[in-house]
Amino acid sequence: MSGNWVLVIALVVIATALVLRKVRPAWYWLTFGVIFAMARVTFRYASVMEACGLTVPPSRLRLALARMANRPAPESRVPRIVRMRPTRTGLVLRVKLRPGQDAFDFAASTDRLRHSFSMHGITSREIKSGVIELRMTGYDVLARVQMPAKIEREGLRIPVALREDGEVHYRDYQEVPHALNLGATKSGKSVYQRQLVKELAPQHVALVGIDCKQGVELAPLARRFTALADNPDDAADLLEALVEQMADTYQVIRRDQRISADTADAEITADIWGLPEHLRPVPVVLLVDEVAELALFSNTAEKKRRERIVTALVRLVQLGRAAGIYVEICGQRFGAELGDGITMLRAQLTGRVSHRVNDEASAKMAFGDISPDAVLATTQIPVERPGMAVAGDSTGGWVRIRTPFTSMRQAVTACNAHTHRTPAIKGLEPFRPELPDLKGLDFPAPAVEPATA
Repeated sequence: MSGNWVLVIALVVIATALVLRKVRPAWYWLTFGVIFAMARVTFRYASVMEACGLTVPPSRLRLALARMANRPAPESRVPRIVRMRPTRTGLVLRVKLRPGQDAFDFAASTDRLRHSFSMHGITSREIKSGVIELRMTGYDVLARVQMPAKIEREGLRIPVALREDGEVHYRDYQEVPHALNLGATKSGKSVYQRQLVKELAPQHVALVGIDCKQGVELAPLARRFTALADNPDDAADLLEALVEQMADTYQVIRRDQRISADTADAEITADIWGLPEHLRPVPVVLLVDEVAELALFSNTAEKKRRERIVTALVRLVQLGRAAGIYVEICGQRFGAELGDGITMLRAQLTGRVSHRVNDEASAKMAFGDISPDAVLATTQIPVERPGMAVAGDSTGGWVRIRTPFTSMRQAVTACNAHTHRTPAIKGLEPFRPELPDLKGLDFPAPAVEPATA
């Protein structure tokens, strides 16, 4: 009788595991998958390393000792596992390389390792000389985006998406001051922009927007914007006002540098972040939606306006970082066909994010000068996964990410709840959105976690 109960319990456990694997892969991983994966890696490790060509032959000393002792030749040596740590999405494996091995060997073998260990994905990166880290994911974390419960938020370093290795993808404006966000219609580009605004709303930062679609994307969020332009004419004036604001900020920095023999090195600064807090100007994040609308023209007057816009944008991305002005440019295409100055502008945009595009040329606009592999990955983004993108920078590194779905209501709620944080900047007052007073109205607190896609 007890044997029958054991059989029933085993069948229930197996059925539960199969259902969880299909319906809730994250739960399956935390309950069953992580145990099976650690067992597979432990028992298959040596044979997989040998099959993938990641071993080194025995040293001459060991061969000589084997001959002297009349013993069989020693086997090839495999890299040593330093640490294996489970995470909520996979495993993290740190490996000590043998003499003669290279981190590139592991980076080139990640696809073979993925099949051999029966994992969903594996990425490799070098931690330090001779030590690499293999991040393994047990399931497709981008199929149903679920941000971690605990996320680090510090200043202008905000979480915007989930990476394919299960880590959070951050947008750090102090490290990467200017960025380009490309994507076709319905690719998730606007959702990415809403996520940026939603995360920036609680921060001490001035938001400035340019939305030439008559403000349909940014106007609902206007209560948290210090300045907003919804047509190319106002955009030209707003950009020139920002250039003047940048010049005034540099004068503030110059007055407070205090270069003298008795001034400590740490007190000398060349940007706003080295100023005392009571003198530091508020940082500004400029969001440009559909940049092509600023560069197109059909007559002489519009051509002159375009030259003003492009000149001001180039000045902001070249000089704005030290003044605390950060630029986020969004569009469907961003190439030389938009006219003079566009290529120069793109060269200053260090961060690159490309959602699904309609042709390979658009992907090359984002990553052609960075990484051919990123171009190929961008063209393979499926239509049924809006919000999925490839993020990279000028160093050549790139990763697949997916933004959690952020509805317009969530973004509006966040902006309305933090209206009191909207700073007033003297030079941008003419562009302050005119909105009815919210006094006496209650807005619910913004949700900490965005809805899942």
